[in-house]
Amino acid sequence: MSDLPTLPVTFRPGRTRVILLTAGVVIFAVISAVALLLEHIGPGSRLTFVLTGALFFWALAQLARVKVVADESGVTVVNIASRRHLAWAEILQVNLRPGDPWVFLDLSDGTSLPALGIQPGIARQRAIADAGALRALAEAHSGSSALPHEPRS
Repeated sequence: MSDLPTLPVTFRPGRTRVILLTAGVVIFAVISAVALLLEHIGPGSRLTFVLTGALFFWALAQLARVKVVADESGVTVVNIASRRHLAWAEILQVNLRPGDPWVFLDLSDGTSLPALGIQPGIARQRAIADAGALRALAEAHSGSSALPHEPRS
């Protein structure tokens, strides 16, 4: 089990994140520059342009914040509009099937949770490696969490 990553470890789509944040900055800068260059509009309209650019940046930043963080206590999945912490014992399986847009975690309550922090879009081989690492961590920790932690009587 020496192949396991050292905890804590964060998985996130690095290239996608760079593209989204760069696009957000460029869009904000262009819209703000247009607002400043238009001479026939008032300050309220200029402010509206800048706020619109900021809104575009915020939306792209939300898309870029996705990640999966594994630590000793379990896994925290940060998706676009949600954050959920799972104990290792709750994760039954880590899936990344051909054609899946991201990893899915099969949970002990019978549901499946998408983990957008590992997605094969731009960096497929990296996503496959990250999914394998998360799968190995889940298997290693679920085996240890099945042991009783209560003192013997």
